[in-house]
Amino acid sequence: MSLEREQRCPVCDDQQVFYRAASTMMHLGEKTKWRCPDCDYGFVTIGEDVDSSASA
Repeated sequence: MSLEREQRCPVCDDQQVFYRAASTMMHLGEKTKWRCPDCDYGFVTIGEDVDSSASA
């Protein structure tokens, strides 16, 4: 998995390159915490299926 991920930051309201802050293996897949370097906004992904940054 990559150490960086480009995505829109809702706090900065711009495209940002998030950095991988932490990761661990779970029974669902790899849990990864991502952080915006400008505002410290963070979100979590688990495997390919779960992304806490997704809006409803």
